[in-house]
Amino acid sequence: MDLLWPAIVQWLHTVGLQVDAGAARATAQLDMPGLLALAAALGWASGFRLYAVVFLVGGMGAAGWLVLPPGLQVLQHPAVLIVSGFMLLVEFFADKVPWLDSAWDALHTVIRVPAGALLAASVFGADNATMAVVAGLLGGSLSATALATKMTTRAAINTSPEPFSNWGLSFLEDGLVVAVVWLATQYPLWFGVVLVIMLIASALLLVLLSSFLRAVIGRVSSFLSGTAKVA
Repeated sequence: MDLLWPAIVQWLHTVGLQVDAGAARATAQLDMPGLLALAAALGWASGFRLYAVVFLVGGMGAAGWLVLPPGLQVLQHPAVLIVSGFMLLVEFFADKVPWLDSAWDALHTVIRVPAGALLAASVFGADNATMAVVAGLLGGSLSATALATKMTTRAAINTSPEPFSNWGLSFLEDGLVVAVVWLATQYPLWFGVVLVIMLIASALLLVLLSSFLRAVIGRVSSFLSGTAKVA
C-alpha cells in the first residue's frame, strides 16, 4: 500500500487533481470556459444518466475534487448524495434489461430534460441571470438530444433477441457519462471539441434510425397523453 498510494497520487496529478494529506482538492475555481463546459456536460449527460450525473458531480464536490458553483453546492449535501446514489443503482439495473430500459426512458422524458436545463442553469445561478437562462436553454436542448439519441438507439438494439448488445451499449453509456463530466471539468476546451463530435454523431444516428425515431416519438406521445388524462 505504501508503494501504491504514491502511484495513485501521481496519476491524479496527471489528470489535474492535486492530492495532499490523503484528500483530493480542486486547484482553482472554474473560469468561464469551465463553467460553460460544466453546464453543457450536465445537460448532455442528464439525457443519458440523470442520477449518475447528480451523484458524480455532488460526490466530486463533497470530496473536494471540484469547487462547485454556489448554485450546485446543494448536490454535495449528504441527503442528495444518498437519494441520487440509490436512484443511480436502480437506474443502472433497469437500464440493463431489454424493453424495461425503453419504458424507464419513456417515464423519464418528463424528468431528464427539465432536470438537465435546471442543472445547467444552476451553474451560473441567480447572480448571472442572463448566463443562467442561456445555460438552461443549452442544457435542456443537449439533454433532449442525448435522450432522443439514447431512446432511438435502444429501440433499434432491442429488436435483437440477444441481450448482450443491450448490455454493451448500456455500459458504454455509463462510461460515457463519467468521461464527459471528467473531461468538462479538467479540459473544457477539449470537451467542446468532443461535444461537437457527439452532436454530429447523434444527428447521423437519428437520421439513419429515423423509423425507430418515429416509433419512439409515438411511444412518448402516448405516454404523455396518458399522463395528461390522469392529471
